[in-house]
Amino acid sequence: MTTVLPPVLLTAREAVDPVLREAIGRLDPDTRRVCEYHFGWRGVDGTAEGGGGKALRPAMVLLSAQCARPPGAPDHAVAAAAAVELVHNFSLLHDDVMDGDTSRRHRPTAWTVFGRPAALLAGDALLSLATEVLLGSSSPHAAAAARALSATTRVLIAGQAADLDFEHRDQVSLEECLLMAHDKTAALLACASSIGALTAGAPQDTVVGLRAFGTELGMAFQLVDDLLGLWGDPEVTGKPVLSDLRARKKSVPVVHALNSGTSAGDRLRELYAQPGPLTEQQLREAADMVQRAGSADWTRQECRRRLDAAAEHLPRGPQDVTEALTSLAEFVVRRKL
Repeated sequence: MTTVLPPVLLTAREAVDPVLREAIGRLDPDTRRVCEYHFGWRGVDGTAEGGGGKALRPAMVLLSAQCARPPGAPDHAVAAAAAVELVHNFSLLHDDVMDGDTSRRHRPTAWTVFGRPAALLAGDALLSLATEVLLGSSSPHAAAAARALSATTRVLIAGQAADLDFEHRDQVSLEECLLMAHDKTAALLACASSIGALTAGAPQDTVVGLRAFGTELGMAFQLVDDLLGLWGDPEVTGKPVLSDLRARKKSVPVVHALNSGTSAGDRLRELYAQPGPLTEQQLREAADMVQRAGSADWTRQECRRRLDAAAEHLPRGPQDVTEALTSLAEFVVRRKL
C-alpha cells in the first residue's frame, strides 16, 4: 500500500504545471522533447502522458507565501514555485547522468533514452528557465528571490560534487556525509520553504524561521531517501532494491556503519573495497551489516529528531497553513520502506 498524498501536493501541482509547461514550451524542439519526457508529460514517442513528480517543493513555496502574505495581497509565489521545481529537475537530470541511474519515477531515465549529451543540455535549459521564470514575476522582490535561488543552486552543486568525490575515497566521516546531505538536498528544501515568503515581502525573522524549518525537513527527507535506497520497495521508489549498495554509494546509514567501530562495519568496509560488482548475496549481506551496526536504527532516530527540530522552527501563521506544512513534514517521513 502506498502513502496517500496530502491534498496540498495535488493543489500545488495544478497551480505550477501550467507555468512549467509554458516555460518548457519556449525551448527548441529537441530539448523540449527531453524535458517533457523527463517530467512525465510525454512518452518516448511523444504521446501525451499524465506523469510528474509529487510537487513537494512547489507546495512548500506556495505554503510559505501563504504563511507570510497579508490578506488581500497579490500572490507572486507560483512563479517562484515553478522556478524551484525547474532547479530541482535540473539536478535530477544531471544526477542521473553522473550516477548512472537507469530508472526514475518507474521509467527509464532521460539519458538512457536520449543520450547523455541531450540529458545534460536539457538540465542546463531547465536551470536557465528557472531564473527567467522567477525574474518574469511581478513581485517587487523577484530579484532577491532570484539571488536566493542562485545561491542555493551553488550549494546544491557543491553537494553533488562531494557525493561524487566520496565514491573515490575509502574514508568519509559522518560529519562530511551529513554536510553533503545538507548541500545536496536540504538546501533546496530550505529555499523552497522560504522563497515564497521572500516574494511576499515577509519580515526577515519569518523568512529565517521558514528556512530553518526547511533545512531540518530536508535533512529528514534525505535520511528517509537513504533508507529507501537500501530497503525501499521498487514499486514505491521506482528504483531497484538495494540500489545504493549496488552503486556503493556512501549514504548516511552506510557511512555511519563504516565509522561505527563494529565488526559489522568492518565487514561492510571489506565488501565495499572488493573489486568488481557485488553479487546479490553480497548485496544482501551488506544491507544486513548496516542493520547489525545499528546504523538503520540511528538513521531513523536522527530523522525523527530532525522532524521535531523542524516543528520548533515553524513560525506562527494561519492555522490551516501551519497544519498543511506539518502534514507535509509528516508525509516526508511516512514514505514506505
